[in-house]
Amino acid sequence: MMNEEIRDKEIRVIGFDGAALGILNTKDALQLAEEKELDLVMMSPTAKPPVCRIMDFGKFIYEQQKKEKEAKKKQKVVNLKEIRLNPTTEEHDIAIKASHAKKFLLDEDKVKVTIRFKGRQIENTKVGYTILNSFVEKIGDIYIVEKAARQEGRNMIMILAPKRA
Repeated sequence: MMNEEIRDKEIRVIGFDGAALGILNTKDALQLAEEKELDLVMMSPTAKPPVCRIMDFGKFIYEQQKKEKEAKKKQKVVNLKEIRLNPTTEEHDIAIKASHAKKFLLDEDKVKVTIRFKGRQIENTKVGYTILNSFVEKIGDIYIVEKAARQEGRNMIMILAPKRA
């Protein structure tokens, strides 16, 4: 709330320079703000009496948006890359896909390794575990197993995350 929207009779006022002006009548505080061509903005409505500040509200909003934008720039977005295999994947193909996974992990992305079973292949899930184990051996020591290999329907899924330095 700001300016005429403030309905309380008495408010604690903080000046433009940050100095406490004390408890004032709302009309007096509004008059003070208008003299300096600024806004009276309620900062803490739950306090007794409510705390209001004399400031340039447009400039305040601009500064807040600027801070949010800076915080957003500093965030690191972690992507989830997926590598699909099947029970009949050859060793050479597994090695190539492991090198791709290694690249993803070095770029600090998570890797989801999926083995899709088709038809009767689902009866022999041990093959899936052996493929995932050989896949993980080829990657090296740059990962943490975030979610261990587990059967989910016709797929076997394992999620790898990069090691933090």
